[in-house]
Amino acid sequence: MSDSLFAGRRAVFRKLHESGCFVIPNPWDTGTARYLQYLGFPALATTSSGLAFSLGLPDTNLAVPLDTMLRHFSEIAQAVDLPVNADFMSGYASEPEGVGANVKLCVETGISGLSIEDSTGDRDHPLYDPSIAQERIRAARAAIDATTSGVLLTARAECYLTGHPEPLKEAIRRLQLYAEAGADVLYAPGPKVRADIGAIVKAVSPKPVNILMSANTGLRVSDLADLGVRRISVGSGLARAAWGGFLRAAKSIAEDGSFAGFDAAASFADLNGFFQEDFTKRRSRS
Repeated sequence: MSDSLFAGRRAVFRKLHESGCFVIPNPWDTGTARYLQYLGFPALATTSSGLAFSLGLPDTNLAVPLDTMLRHFSEIAQAVDLPVNADFMSGYASEPEGVGANVKLCVETGISGLSIEDSTGDRDHPLYDPSIAQERIRAARAAIDATTSGVLLTARAECYLTGHPEPLKEAIRRLQLYAEAGADVLYAPGPKVRADIGAIVKAVSPKPVNILMSANTGLRVSDLADLGVRRISVGSGLARAAWGGFLRAAKSIAEDGSFAGFDAAASFADLNGFFQEDFTKRRSRS
């Protein structure tokens, strides 16, 4: 795929973050990516957990090897005609220099954006020290700028997900540090109530904020837009929804000898028909 095509997608992706609010759903393979494109979403984001579960691995630090993750980014970016944001976890390195080197590899996969989180994967010390975390973002920024790619950098504060005693206060403090280090988009996965979400958006304005909605909290896209949220991702939500259907159907067979779990399944005709049409369109372009 040509560099000019990726450049065009990156320009589109950057434009999406300038105003309004959009949903960036998270596929975990080529099929789910293409169907989400069919539904009209303007951009997609990978999900580390969705990929890990599909490979029979946990969503823990470095469980999925770096080369496997990079190959996954490339596959998703080439599967669709949309900008793709890469969930690059903690950058597969602790030191800023390592983060920078790996970010360069990530950019080469054709993605339009990437996120770096401040989670260490260490149960006793789950978050990087703020100063180190800021340097990691600064290194990612420098690596992207060196490529002149225009890839968008998202910085994640994992305070809510790691059980910090004051997640809102600490997330805001960290996101402000990451903004100073050059992050384009700020993201603190975990807040579910209007007050916390609104406080984050206000504290880091005018930087765009990504909010995670991986459960039915009662909030709708319009509610988040009213709070000033620019981007909404669903993380592992779609993958877990698919796994939920699989688990219910499989357990029903194993435990009850019943096939009732298939009642809510998508029809073969619908799925095969979509992929046949998609395949035909793609073949006609080549």
